[in-house]
Amino acid sequence: MTQGFTPEVEGILRKHMIRVPKEIDAASGIRIFGKLIKSLVFTTDVAIIRNCNANAVIAVYPFTPQPIISHSIITCSDVPVFCGVGGGTTTGPRVVNLAEHAEFQGAVGVVLNAPTPNDTIRYLKERIDIPIVITVVSEKTDIQSRLDSGVSILNVSAASRTPEVVKHIRDRFPEVPIIATGGPTPETIIRTIEAGANAITYTPPSTGEIFTALMNKYRAEH
Repeated sequence: MTQGFTPEVEGILRKHMIRVPKEIDAASGIRIFGKLIKSLVFTTDVAIIRNCNANAVIAVYPFTPQPIISHSIITCSDVPVFCGVGGGTTTGPRVVNLAEHAEFQGAVGVVLNAPTPNDTIRYLKERIDIPIVITVVSEKTDIQSRLDSGVSILNVSAASRTPEVVKHIRDRFPEVPIIATGGPTPETIIRTIEAGANAITYTPPSTGEIFTALMNKYRAEH
């Protein structure tokens, strides 16, 4: 057998699935509780979660976090789940309650929004044992104060400037774990990894978009 060859086994019915871009394989990954994570699918769609080969799920959504949503995602997922628990509109004790619930349900980490106060992070660090992930949207973020407060992982989401923000952080914090959005193309993913990101979040096509392609295929065949 050729050294480095990885055999792949697939079924027939489950062969139709979403695959994260192969460029993400170049990332170093982040080892959390013994599991190496290089790719995270950014979705709350349980059908996509069950049909995607990403190493983990980052379940962050633009509404007040609800335990029933995180419970549903964690229950259906066969890979680790990072749950969004607020920190922007949802603040204070509610964030801590949501984070504790996520940990009890089996989340591998919790994700806080960029505006989250450091006091909330410090209090949260005393209450949960899973990693705290803070979203970073620009170079202006005081990274040192975030780390001092108890943050374990940075989640850089700065749109087209993500590689620049990642590099800015990596130059100053050589060993901090960084998750970052990979962008829309293989080139942007590679740039983000080369800038210093350890893991990449991938936004998959929606079920509606996948259905459109599938229905067009069916129509062409009949």
